[in-house]
Amino acid sequence: MPLLSVLDLSPVTAEATPAQAVRETLEVARAAERLGYHRFWVAEHHNIKALGSPNPEILIAAISQITSRIRLGSGGVMLVNYSPLKVAETFMELEALAPGRIDLGLGRALGADARTGGALRSVGSEAFPKYLSLLQAWLLDASGKEEIGEDHPLHGIHASPAGPSHPDLFMLCSSAESAAFAAQAGIGMVFAEFIARTDGDAAVAAYRRAFQPSAFRTEPWAALALIAFAAESDEAAWRLDAPRRAGNVAMLEGRRQRFPDVAEAQAYLADRSASPVLQMVEARTIAGSQMTVLGALAEKTRASGADELFVMATGPTLADRIRSLELLAPDA
Repeated sequence: MPLLSVLDLSPVTAEATPAQAVRETLEVARAAERLGYHRFWVAEHHNIKALGSPNPEILIAAISQITSRIRLGSGGVMLVNYSPLKVAETFMELEALAPGRIDLGLGRALGADARTGGALRSVGSEAFPKYLSLLQAWLLDASGKEEIGEDHPLHGIHASPAGPSHPDLFMLCSSAESAAFAAQAGIGMVFAEFIARTDGDAAVAAYRRAFQPSAFRTEPWAALALIAFAAESDEAAWRLDAPRRAGNVAMLEGRRQRFPDVAEAQAYLADRSASPVLQMVEARTIAGSQMTVLGALAEKTRASGADELFVMATGPTLADRIRSLELLAPDA
C-alpha cells in the first residue's frame, strides 16, 4: 500500500448543523493523527448545504493546535477567488504555526456555482496560471529560496511572515490536461476521482510524462483522492453508505438533496433501482468490510501507480466516519 491520507469536506451528516460539521472535522483530524495517517486535508466549498466549511485555512489553523505530527493542508484553496498575495501570507502564517507540516493544495475552479463565484468576486478559472505564478514567486521569496528580482513587477512587495520554509505546493486535478499543467509547473498533483467520476490512471501517467523539476519539487508526486467507506461487514457498509449514494444520484439528476436518514436513503435508491445513474454511482462505489476496501485501495494503487491515496469517509454519523478510518488505518 502507498501512503494513506485523509481528505475531509466537513459533511453535514444526519441531523447535524453546518457549524457542528466544522467541529466534527476537528474530531476526525484527531483520529487521523492517532491512527497514523500521513496527511489531513480540508476543502473549500461555498453555498452547498451538505458541506460545512468554506474556509480551509481557518480549519488548518485550528487543527494545527490540536495535533503535533500529521501534515495539514487544503484540498483545496480555490485560488481564483482570492488575491495570490493574501493566499501566500495566509499559508506562510500557517507554516509559522506548524513548521514543516503545511500543504497548500490549489484548485482552478470556484468551489461554487457561477452566481456564488460572482458574489465572491472570483476572477474565473482562466486567471489561474497567472495567479499560480504570482503565488509561487511570493512563497519562494518569503522563504528565502528565490528573491523577487528588481525587474519583476512584484519587486518590493513581500509576503509575511517570512520564514525558513514554505508550504508544499499541490494542484487538485480532474483531467489529464490539468494533471499535465501541474507537472509543467513542477508541483504535486492530486487527482480527484470523486469529482471526475473516472479512474485517475491516465491523469497520473500524463503527469509523470510532463513533469518538470522546479524550486518546489525535484521529483514527480501524484496522488488519488477517492471516497472509501469501511464498516464491520460488506452489508453494513453498503447500508450505511446509502445516504451518500442517494445524494449523488439526486445531484446527478439535477437536485441537491440531503438524506440524513439511512432508511429514507435506501427507499429512495430502491425506487431508482433501474436507473442508469444509480448503476453508474454504485459501479464507482468503494464500500465494504475492512478486507474489501483495503483490497480495492491496493488495486487502485497498482493500476494507477499513485504515490499516495486520500480517502474520504462519508458515513452517516461522526462515529461511522471515524470507525471507517480505524478499519483502514496504516497502524491498524
